[in-house]
Amino acid sequence: MRSATDRLEFAPLRDPDSLRSFGLALLVHALLIGALTWGVNWKRNERDTSFEAELWSALPQQAAPRLTEAPPPTPPPAARTPEARPAPRTPDADIALKQEKKRKQLQKEADEKKALAKQQAEQAQKAKAAKEAELAKRKATEEAKKTEAKKQEAREQANAAALAEQRKKALDRMMGLAGATGDASAKGSAQRASGPSASYGAKVRAKVKDNIVLPGDIPGNPIAEVEVRTTLDGTITSQRLIKSSGNKAWDEVVMRAIIRTGSLPRDVDGRVPTPMIIELQRRE
Repeated sequence: MRSATDRLEFAPLRDPDSLRSFGLALLVHALLIGALTWGVNWKRNERDTSFEAELWSALPQQAAPRLTEAPPPTPPPAARTPEARPAPRTPDADIALKQEKKRKQLQKEADEKKALAKQQAEQAQKAKAAKEAELAKRKATEEAKKTEAKKQEAREQANAAALAEQRKKALDRMMGLAGATGDASAKGSAQRASGPSASYGAKVRAKVKDNIVLPGDIPGNPIAEVEVRTTLDGTITSQRLIKSSGNKAWDEVVMRAIIRTGSLPRDVDGRVPTPMIIELQRRE
């Protein structure tokens, strides 16, 4: 069984100022009780001087004790709360704080380097785009110059060819005039006259009309033009409708008549002009 000494050993330490506070509290309460007692006695003495009476009872009775107010209970001294003192920082906490500070500094430097690298990349991209645009502009300018140079060269070649053709024609005309065979009234520039004579067309049309076979009555007076090519002796090698009469039946009649003709007669100079355009109409 534990003794009182053992209980006091684990009791909280006594505050040295508690005895002083307790004594001051007793003094104040004693003064308060004395003041209240004096006030009650002063009022009773004044009433006693105003009235006097004697009371008798049949049986002796003891008087009740005088009513006095009990002193208020003395509050226990307040226990002092020990002040909270900051816990001393340990070396590990200092190291952790320094490491956190260093980590934030490294993170800040990394962010700054990343932002700088991004800015440099954007500037490099802009510079590259500007350079490519400049190169494209130069290339377009060079292409335009090359195209213009080619056009100019083509114009010069065309002018040179036209000039050469003019010179050749002039030279041929001069040489043709030296051995011309036309009469005094001729107005041409060739060495000799070419093409059919005035009566050759009627001769050809007459020969072709002898081979026309009408399938029936063809209304109106349609006219068809056919290009005919022959050999030197007049043999027809091809025929081509170059202008339709507007009547398909008449166009077919003319084409078949030329095929039946087979060959064209010679002109007065013994030649057969080729190619030759023959115009045939329904009624002449």
